[in-house]
Amino acid sequence: MREIVLDTETTGLEAEGGDRLVEVGCIELAHLVPTGNTFHRYINPERAMSAGAESVHGLTDAFLSDKPVFAEVAGDFLDFIGDAPLVIHNAKFDMGFLNMELRRLSLPEIAADRAIDTLVLARQRYPGAQASLDALCARFGVDTSRRSLHGALLDAELLAEVYLELRGGRQPGLVLDAQRAGGAAAAAVARPHRPPRPHAPSAEELAAHEAFLAKLSDPIWKRSG
Repeated sequence: MREIVLDTETTGLEAEGGDRLVEVGCIELAHLVPTGNTFHRYINPERAMSAGAESVHGLTDAFLSDKPVFAEVAGDFLDFIGDAPLVIHNAKFDMGFLNMELRRLSLPEIAADRAIDTLVLARQRYPGAQASLDALCARFGVDTSRRSLHGALLDAELLAEVYLELRGGRQPGLVLDAQRAGGAAAAAVARPHRPPRPHAPSAEELAAHEAFLAKLSDPIWKRSG
């Protein structure tokens, strides 16, 4: 099963208020395991960065000034995600920005039902507990030491680990015995020797069977042919 873990960074919080995407990061999973295939782009938002957003991700107007606009990366992005489910933390936010950008280009929007929202999964599993990505990393022991500021690709990598834990985590019991033994063949199981059971009826059993048949009217065992 192919899934895409996705995160974005933006110029602010309001997709419908004129804020734009500035970074998209995606991690491909196959059966919950990262394949090594990623998609990562910085995007020129064609507008000024808000001070609040810059304090979160550290992306400045100067840094983004020579990056491609969304129209230049949209095709590669859509090709990468294909029709796979999208694993997103607080999916409404990221999907809102992605679909806003797609509408600007008159491209089909991404259906809401493609999103697997890990914020919703976390709140269902741990009602009342903090469910931010940072809180979930702390809960599951996911290493965040590389993360001084938010970044779309790094946050997608962290979210991939959190998603695995929300889905049940790695289950050592499912590992093959041969793998646990370093590839060695499984040891033979000692079983006690049992002599073969006799299957031919004894004289007493044959006599009891004949006595039983004598009590029946036209038993099938006495019919010929």
